[in-house]
Amino acid sequence: MKNYSNAIIFGLAIIISSFFLGKAFTDRNKKDGEIEVTGLGTTDFSSDLIVWEGHFGSVNTDLRQAYLSLEQKKATINEYLTKKGIKTGEIIYSAVATNQKTKQLYNASGEYAGEEFVGYELSQSIEIKSKEVDKIEKVSREITELLNQGVEFYSQAPRYYYTKLADLKIEMISKATEDARLRAENISKYSGGDLSNLESAKMGIFQITGQNSGEDYSWGGTFNTSSRDKTASITMKLVYKVD
Repeated sequence: MKNYSNAIIFGLAIIISSFFLGKAFTDRNKKDGEIEVTGLGTTDFSSDLIVWEGHFGSVNTDLRQAYLSLEQKKATINEYLTKKGIKTGEIIYSAVATNQKTKQLYNASGEYAGEEFVGYELSQSIEIKSKEVDKIEKVSREITELLNQGVEFYSQAPRYYYTKLADLKIEMISKATEDARLRAENISKYSGGDLSNLESAKMGIFQITGQNSGEDYSWGGTFNTSSRDKTASITMKLVYKVD
């Protein structure tokens, strides 16, 4: 009976010591008297700069004629855009790209038999940067009207930017910091402590997503350029001393 009682006592001692050792291991990285909080700052804004790009081209067996055709199309595009109210200084043309266009030949058995020269393919890109977002957006949708003048213009989707991004970041950091501070005050209030000095502050990644787009955040930061209306957000991680 005595041996049985000793075994029970010994077993309880092992359980109790294991509990305290486990708690010590779990809490080894915790610092007494500190609160760590993360605050979020967000705001919605609308882009004030639009960048729109497109390209056009011409094909001819004679290089000179291909270039003359490209120049005629360029003049037609210039006239069209200026009539739409776009300033000449906002229109930037790239250098002309030249490519020899060929087609593959096959014999009656379906075997490859070489290539045949088709003509010279010339292309040129155009870029427009403007703060008149409504105007450029409208033109980008109407550019297919050039087909009526014999010009095939391949338009890309506009990209949207915000020129006051630096000021916006400062505003977001302030909002995120204030949000974190309020969280820390609430935690200390309901835990019976008093918030003391700020020990450290760490800024998260700045994220810009399209409004109501459902875009995911990225570890390296998301920078949406496809949406005119956007949402900016940033987090701030603060560590406070608690008395």
